Amino acid sequence: MFRPGAIVLALLLAGCHTQAPEEVIDRGSYQADVSRTALGMDQRIRFVVLHYTAENDADSLRILTQEAVSAHYLIPSRPDVKRGKPVALQLVPESRRAWHAGASFWQGRTNLNDTSLGIEIVNAGPRDDDWAPFSDAQIDLVIALLKDVTARYNIPPQNVLGHMDVAPGRKKDPGPAFPWRRLAQAGVGAWPDEAAVQRYQAGRPDDMPVNIARLQQKLARYGYNIGVNGVNDDASRAAIAAFQMHFRPADYRGNADAGSEAIIDALLEKYGGRE
Repeated sequence: MFRPGAIVLALLLAGCHTQAPEEVIDRGSYQADVSRTALGMDQRIRFVVLHYTAENDADSLRILTQEAVSAHYLIPSRPDVKRGKPVALQLVPESRRAWHAGASFWQGRTNLNDTSLGIEIVNAGPRDDDWAPFSDAQIDLVIALLKDVTARYNIPPQNVLGHMDVAPGRKKDPGPAFPWRRLAQAGVGAWPDEAAVQRYQAGRPDDMPVNIARLQQKLARYGYNIGVNGVNDDASRAAIAAFQMHFRPADYRGNADAGSEAIIDALLEKYGGRE
């Protein structure tokens, strides 16, 4: 005859046994033993790449759900609110590769579709001599999404990027109207400390020319695909312009100047770079 305490103990033991993870999983035509885990593995997702769609909501959704191009998330021009929270459209599971970055480079890695999450934001992009603004509702949702994914995948601030950063010259999105500083102030993405920028600038005018090879070397250390040849050719100018569009959107002509050098010096001091 079981005592009440023995019955309770038996039930608890049975419950613990049924909750133990399976060590052999039946997959139909074969079984997989998952009882041991290799140490030699790494996180697939290392970067986030932000884009504007250059289309309206309906066309953005149509294009991004066809076969040619895709993104993990789409931020509508006016995000819906459900249960008091804004809604991002997830079009591709995070575990799958989306086709958003194309030919791309950052910190020595190429083909960033393999290692990134893509976020498309409905925005018209360039218009005449100006750029379409992003709404507060969009940016608030982008910030919420970035806080989530950067925490889950341990993505450092300097790996939250624009398409123009990873494909300079070929792409300009999300463009100079995108508020990178606001993101950094909310805790996502990189931004230099103003005091450090002023210290490195040392009173030099923003547009004062600097040694091109030296600036190229610093941008390459931070992550940009830029050759260190001492010539501000088309490829070099495109990379410098992409950097300026991100961190100094008031002037992104691609000139090698003291303002840009002070910013990259402050960023390397704060976040480091490739050796």
